[in-house]
Amino acid sequence: MKAHKLGIWMDHMNAHLIEFSDSHETKTVHSKFTHEAKEHSLGQGENKMHTKEQHQQAEYYKSLGEIIKNYKEVVLFGPTDAKVELKNLLKKEHGFAAIKIVTEQADKMTDNQEHAFVHSYFIKHPTALKL
Repeated sequence: MKAHKLGIWMDHMNAHLIEFSDSHETKTVHSKFTHEAKEHSLGQGENKMHTKEQHQQAEYYKSLGEIIKNYKEVVLFGPTDAKVELKNLLKKEHGFAAIKIVTEQADKMTDNQEHAFVHSYFIKHPTALKL
């Protein structure tokens, strides 16, 4: 059975997806706006670089939204404002109204620390699912 809870450690470049389950598997989603792409775009002008960055960031958030649709509860955590940006974007869309999405500040973490964070978060914040 698929887990109903998901933790996502994220910044503007990468997202590590961790289901709240007995599995210790982490899936990673990458933004297409890499450092190399930024350097290339910057060489073509700052305005063009900013437009390309916004477009690729929107694609990154959209791909995460497609994954989040499959869960009842999600905790977004990480060191940047990317988690808040994603939450605000998703909450504007009707399809995410029934999903509990919470943000938590966190530093850069190892895989084990990320899994421990997700496990600890959902143990401390149990929610009875209304199905």
